[in-house]
Amino acid sequence: MPELPEVEVIKMGLTPHVIDRTVTEIFSSPKKLRLPIPVKKLDQFIKNQRIQAIHRRAKYLLFEMTNGAMMIIHLGMSGKLTLSPARAPQAIHDHLRFRLDNEMEMRFNDTRRFGFVQVMDREEFAKKKPFEHLGPEPLEENFTASYLKKKAGQRVQPIKNFLMDSRMVAGIGNIYANEILFYSNILPTTPIGSLTLPMWERIVHFSREVLARAIRSGGSTIADFVGSSGKPGYFQLELMVYGRADEPCKLCITPISKIVIGGRATYFCPRCQK
Repeated sequence: MPELPEVEVIKMGLTPHVIDRTVTEIFSSPKKLRLPIPVKKLDQFIKNQRIQAIHRRAKYLLFEMTNGAMMIIHLGMSGKLTLSPARAPQAIHDHLRFRLDNEMEMRFNDTRRFGFVQVMDREEFAKKKPFEHLGPEPLEENFTASYLKKKAGQRVQPIKNFLMDSRMVAGIGNIYANEILFYSNILPTTPIGSLTLPMWERIVHFSREVLARAIRSGGSTIADFVGSSGKPGYFQLELMVYGRADEPCKLCITPISKIVIGGRATYFCPRCQK
């Protein structure tokens, strides 16, 4: 699943090519994504409008139009946004194509169709505040050890589940939660109420370091991710534990363990992580 770094890489890749471009045509497939494609709203608020800015909130991409409308895209499990010449052959799972005024197309491809697109005008977006429930992002200043410790309280929830709870922290998914906890030397099953302030400080530090490094590396190819250029990221070459069950730890050669927490595959080194 594309996580915060992958979505940020897509935003960075698209920005210089689509900002100030007008959407001249919109083509959609009849297939339903996680939510029905809002064809009428796309025609009403996005078509013939200029893209003013691209924002990212957690794992969401927000396309701000000059009329104040906001197009929100979530990539789901396997979604990707790519740029192609308008005459280039379509891929099987290109469910939305946005023709731009330079004869390029931004294409939303989603094999598993768990992604979705929403469109809100300025008033609806201001009223609904769709991201108000999300916690701070790891790269923001308000993501601090004291904030995390206060939210954790004395609860026994496993730290890995806590980090993946978007109400507590926005943007950390399964891949990077595993990696952050490895670098922090903390077992993913550790009850959050037992973590000391120095432990939370390690989590904050390595959350920022791991995600920033992933962004610089172009994200990860885990789950079918490709960037806006259509080329895969390569952070998977640096993964320390995720997907490496029974392989030797890169630091101590102890075999990496795999368990399931909250229905998600969880990887850790039983020696490095205490």
